[in-house]
Amino acid sequence: MAGTQSVAAFTDLYLPTVNGVTYTVALWRARWARRRGSMAVVFPEMEGYDPDDGEYAVPSVGAPLYPQYRLGLPAIPDGLETPEIVHVHTPYTVGAAGIRFARRRDVPAVASYHTLLDDRVDQHVPPPLVDGCKWAHRAYERAFLERVDHVVAPTSFARRRLLEYIGPDVDVTVISNGIDTEFFRPVDPTAFRDASDLPAGPLLGYTGRHGPEKNLSEAIDAVDGTDYTLVLAGDGPARADLEAHAATVDADVRFLGFLDREELPAFYSALDVFVFPSPVETQGLVALEATACATPVVAVDEGALTDSVIDGETGYRYEPGDLEAFRLAIRRTLDERERLSDLCRRRRPMLSVDHSLEQLGGLYDELRR
Repeated sequence: MAGTQSVAAFTDLYLPTVNGVTYTVALWRARWARRRGSMAVVFPEMEGYDPDDGEYAVPSVGAPLYPQYRLGLPAIPDGLETPEIVHVHTPYTVGAAGIRFARRRDVPAVASYHTLLDDRVDQHVPPPLVDGCKWAHRAYERAFLERVDHVVAPTSFARRRLLEYIGPDVDVTVISNGIDTEFFRPVDPTAFRDASDLPAGPLLGYTGRHGPEKNLSEAIDAVDGTDYTLVLAGDGPARADLEAHAATVDADVRFLGFLDREELPAFYSALDVFVFPSPVETQGLVALEATACATPVVAVDEGALTDSVIDGETGYRYEPGDLEAFRLAIRRTLDERERLSDLCRRRRPMLSVDHSLEQLGGLYDELRR
């Protein structure tokens, strides 16, 4: 039997929204076409993005509790041909339509476990309802995943968490989402440093969502009383609180706002250390991007970062909530910057999306046998 060529991906999150899921789906689609064949994508219609060939936007409405997102109608778009594999990336309306489509066309269905979906419940419902809402969401997610033939998790942590916390009766394989190492590579950061007016001294940084769950206040506390500069790129609902907190500490903390994607390799390359105190990651793609740019990472020893950051090789980890351990890991990383940067460069081939798609293609082929 020939290797799998045609895939239909169904996702509740896609462009122009920028996050780990949309980044992964778009990158997989582009690289799958280069490696094997076609990967159609079905997603909610959203203002500001015009579908390309092989992209199918379904009608959508505003998502409850998340005004920045759209909820797609669970419809199968006209013109979508029967693929050899259906891959669903999210468990909501469009994902459910993907499973229904796979069953009607009698093709295997794979699901990705991208996100710890119930970890933000307490941000949206009153405290008395949190436990009940989490229980209901776990039950729904478990039932959803038991309808597919196989699940892919990006790290061993995500696999353990899925099997132990959600508990679906389904086979789960660990395959990293991968990153674009052709794009994320060490570059000369001089122009970016100059344009952003960044100092030459020890430079620590983070880019990504500014949400309460990312625990960025701990990074601000870690530089209090030091001569380090901390630069936080990105945006999110916690930014105003973080700026207010930064004003109370004795440290140089700067907020760069949302960076264009083209600026990210220079941003990572400009840093001496990438700091990542978020305990809620299923993979932590920004840590892998920093590593690919030869910048070592100091991360909390929690969640997927226990897998994504290799202690003593691509950076150092610290115990959750231990501020002194966080500071020690930063000092140690700065002292060993040259050695760790060299090891990060050697790790690049393993981070590549092409390596991940090779594994994913093998899984697809096995399911079709």
